[in-house]
Amino acid sequence: MAYLSACTDRIGFWTIDGDAVRWFGVAVCVAGSALRLIPVFVLKNRFSGLVAIQAEHKLETRGIYGLVRNPSYLGMLISAVGWALAFRSAVGVLLSLLLLIPLVPRIHSEERLLHEHFGKEYDDYFVRTWRLVP
Repeated sequence: MAYLSACTDRIGFWTIDGDAVRWFGVAVCVAGSALRLIPVFVLKNRFSGLVAIQAEHKLETRGIYGLVRNPSYLGMLISAVGWALAFRSAVGVLLSLLLLIPLVPRIHSEERLLHEHFGKEYDDYFVRTWRLVP
């Protein structure tokens, strides 16, 4: 996706016209990247690339987690779309959406694990928050 977005911009294939789109994409990419990183600082040692419960794991429900259960994944999707827009690439935007294919099963796996570990506490949290988009 990263390569094809730049390539389609360079050759003028399926590009979205205008410098405003390019700079909007840069801003969206930066915002998405920040949203992707916020959970690393909020969760600290509980943040993991693996679907796992950490030692002394507590369910985080404050801040951004009070709105969205998966802010890091949302940030990844937003930054990918922003990257594609920075190169004015319609192909890149479509490819960004393909990230949902592996992401959705991972989210379901995490939700299942959190439900098993935290039970009613997680179920209550699940009901009052959004998976990705508030």
